[in-house]
Amino acid sequence: MPVIPIRVVDAGSTRQRKREAPKGRRVDPQALQQVRALLGDAPRRGDLLIEHLHKIQEACGHLSTAHLAALAQEMRLPQAEVFEVASFYHHFDIVREGGQAPAALTVRVCDGLSCEMAGARDLLARLPGLLGSEVRVIAAPCVGRCEQAPAVVVGQNPVAPASAGLVQAAVAAGETRHPALGFVDYIDYEAYRAAGGYALLQDCMAGGRDVEAVIRALEDSGLRGLGGAGFPTGRKWRIVRAEAGPRLMAVNIDEGEPGTFKDRVLLERDPHRFLEGMLVAAWAVGVEAIYIYLRDEYHGCREMLAQEIETLRQELPTNALPAIHLRRGAGAYICGEESAMIESIEGKRGMPRLRPPYVAQVGLFGRPTLEHNFETLFWVRELLEKGGAWFASHGRNGRKGLRSFSVSGRVRQPGLKLAPAGISVRELIAEYCGGMAEGHAFYAYLPGGASGGILPASMGDLPLDFDTLQPHGCFIGSAAVIVLSDHDTAVGAARNMMRFFKDESCGQCTPCRNGTAKALALMAQPQWDRGLLADLSAVMRDASICGLGQAAPNTFDCVTRYFAHELA
Repeated sequence: MPVIPIRVVDAGSTRQRKREAPKGRRVDPQALQQVRALLGDAPRRGDLLIEHLHKIQEACGHLSTAHLAALAQEMRLPQAEVFEVASFYHHFDIVREGGQAPAALTVRVCDGLSCEMAGARDLLARLPGLLGSEVRVIAAPCVGRCEQAPAVVVGQNPVAPASAGLVQAAVAAGETRHPALGFVDYIDYEAYRAAGGYALLQDCMAGGRDVEAVIRALEDSGLRGLGGAGFPTGRKWRIVRAEAGPRLMAVNIDEGEPGTFKDRVLLERDPHRFLEGMLVAAWAVGVEAIYIYLRDEYHGCREMLAQEIETLRQELPTNALPAIHLRRGAGAYICGEESAMIESIEGKRGMPRLRPPYVAQVGLFGRPTLEHNFETLFWVRELLEKGGAWFASHGRNGRKGLRSFSVSGRVRQPGLKLAPAGISVRELIAEYCGGMAEGHAFYAYLPGGASGGILPASMGDLPLDFDTLQPHGCFIGSAAVIVLSDHDTAVGAARNMMRFFKDESCGQCTPCRNGTAKALALMAQPQWDRGLLADLSAVMRDASICGLGQAAPNTFDCVTRYFAHELA
């Protein structure tokens, strides 16, 4: 064992050891040089840790422990902190000393419910043999392309709807990056301005509109948060505006709920409508900086959005824009929860925070924060131009407003459907989706993605909106409607969803971490122990820190309540 030299300090009886090197893993000079080259002139702030991890991962294909140690030294962070953040996110591949690096190319096959119904299991079985040992084929949670199921991501290039032949061709051609500007139909800055875009923002900035009138218009419209929680938008603006500055804003485009893809589709079509709504909100609340959190699977959207934001900076007066920071996730469903997203933006593990204090009071970097889903901001311009009464005039079955439904599964025409709030799933299928797919009969549906529960076709006339499904043990959430047919079972759908929740639990609290694992084990049995599942449901709902653990029991609770015949 080597002898460590010590220096005796004459301070009474106190003795201190002075190490020749810092604690922890010694930093490899070559790895340090590589990390410095990859980071370039970028700041070494702690909140940029995940961004810097992405740079290393993309350049090297993985994260070696030598690179992690070098990054820790370069950013003046503890090595343990860098490692725990890197190991938290699915898209970072850590290779320990002496370990084998993953294949140069990774092919991710979505095994979400919509993709499973469309043949994902067959792809997972066939692709390893077709692509060979130089390509890693792995199952992945929902990648946000449910309307194009089955979806496969080759490197960063989505292939959807995918077949074994199309994936093989993409690999052979080296098509591993998403075509950044491949959205030929999207409305760019010039086209948006030509159609009257940013006139609303400029009117606000010039004093043509009063903040109070703008907030009141949103309150009159009844617009609620469209990310899942449904908090009234106007009220949220008032709450954050009343907090002492400086105030910040966080925009959630993580969109990881299985079955959800509406934000991606809208972003691909009309990015500036969202950006203008975002800037109007920042003006009304008095926001100094905006952080946009975009899920990592939306590579092409990220590059397109970065370009359009840069164009916006060049074209609009500087004083009209707060600082806009575009941050990317790294494969963690939990970061769709607002406080977990804020932790991730700060460069940490996406662990939900205990509340109170709430994000509106103590959010990003300890400042009052206006947190919004993408689609909520997408509606702001139209609502303010046409008036809250216009939005409230739409709706069915006693409900008000419009909703963007992500519809996937056994329908003839899946996709994003703009429909009246309160429409029933039966009406949605018949009027907007061309009916059920050929040879399929309507059997059941998930009204709000993985978290929203499962209902039988006999309850297909319930209004799809906030507060209408809770009495039946479900909720609409982000309006991700997955349609099942007589070819499927609710038990199979529930098992798929519980596998997802088990894998995506952040592990912070025992009821969720152990509860999802225990529930999946019980649900894997031919005969379910309904009493034990009921007890487990109560504990998870009452004691989990965030919505993941609280909503996960919806899957098996709905099966035991509405599909008991499948368990007989």
